[in-house]
Amino acid sequence: MNNVSIRTSGIRPAALWQFVQCQWLNLVRMPAYSLPTLLFPVMFYAFFGLVMIRGQAHYLLATFATFGIMGAALFSFGVGIATERAQGWFTLLRATPAPLAGVVAGKWFGAAIFAAIIVVLMEVLAAVFGGVRMHPGQWLGLVGVLVAGTLPFCLLGLGLGLLMSPNAAPAIINIVYLPLGFLSGLWIPVSQLPGWMQSFAEWLPPYHLARLALHVAGVQPTDVLLNVLVLVGFSGIFSLLVVVGWRRTRRSP
Repeated sequence: MNNVSIRTSGIRPAALWQFVQCQWLNLVRMPAYSLPTLLFPVMFYAFFGLVMIRGQAHYLLATFATFGIMGAALFSFGVGIATERAQGWFTLLRATPAPLAGVVAGKWFGAAIFAAIIVVLMEVLAAVFGGVRMHPGQWLGLVGVLVAGTLPFCLLGLGLGLLMSPNAAPAIINIVYLPLGFLSGLWIPVSQLPGWMQSFAEWLPPYHLARLALHVAGVQPTDVLLNVLVLVGFSGIFSLLVVVGWRRTRRSP
């Protein structure tokens, strides 16, 4: 990486920035991936949150935005990492002392940018066509909460991407992504799900991120500390999956 030095004892800021720049260029140069990832959740909200389900634009802004950023994180890491492994990118990384932190930071930057764009686009639709009104701090707070909330899903996607083949990755990510969204009440309010599903939703990370988003948006109050602790706990669990996948990758020929 030019004159940037990456060492096993840590990663220098300049080297970290190189990873971030590489990831950004990768996204910009792949519009066939970037545009659908950005537009699908926004169109999903436009059709269902504004057209088909009347009077719920405020509530569905928080839940559909959660669904959108979760998809951006899972697909950016899961499918992206699996594809890069197949293309030999990780073979090149193994030949260098590049730390896992640099790879994660670069990928997370891309997912965070996508998340911010998705939420802002949905907010514009909600304000213009859904009549949603919030204080400036709430609009910004919703973006901030959901961008920060990409972390556990980035780690989950990274772990799966390190363990899956590129052919299996899209199917497996969709099997994880879509049921998580439905069972967490991101499409239909949890209160309208069957009783056993309502209890099950509380064990899923998207449910807790959506609670935080609804709280910040002024729709429903929640136990913020509990939701944050649950998401931190899931981040820890998914980090273990990442470590297992990374070690397996480094042992691969």
